[in-house]
Amino acid sequence: MSTAVLVIDVQQGLCEGEGAAHDVPGLIGRLNTVTARARSAGVPVLFIQHESGPGYLEHGTAAWQLANGLQHAPGDLRVRKTTPDSFLRTDLADHLRALGVRDVVVCGMHSEFCVDTTTRRALALGYPVRLVADAHSSAGNAHLSAPQVIAHHNATLANISSFGPRVSLVNTADLRFD
Repeated sequence: MSTAVLVIDVQQGLCEGEGAAHDVPGLIGRLNTVTARARSAGVPVLFIQHESGPGYLEHGTAAWQLANGLQHAPGDLRVRKTTPDSFLRTDLADHLRALGVRDVVVCGMHSEFCVDTTTRRALALGYPVRLVADAHSSAGNAHLSAPQVIAHHNATLANISSFGPRVSLVNTADLRFD
């Protein structure tokens, strides 16, 4: 297998309440489309879950669980992480090596944190990245709305050339696994 899908931090605690990411229902629908297409093509799907200490995405709590409505299958893999970098101190690289992965599709939350950091690290490790431009999200911040953060990261990540491998942007409707 040469491709894998990384679904980053789409967890219940990031999908509800005051700090909820932008357009959670739409995002989950697009993610379900991406992962269903991947599974149909025999492409592995890896769900990456962030965990912190008590009170915020604590392992095993309701907030730590995959988001309501996000479809997952028994063959999907799970990776636990504690930093914005899905590779740092995790078994993600081992999984990708074992699966023979040469490039990754990235989607999830939050655009400016874990999606950005994991994308850059994947490039540094030699993986070309297809960033699903309409399947990552943010809660925004005091300076930029969530749609602005998403657009900024699409533009920024797609313009990085110094790693060698590149980021290509693809919308959910155009994503193929042939």
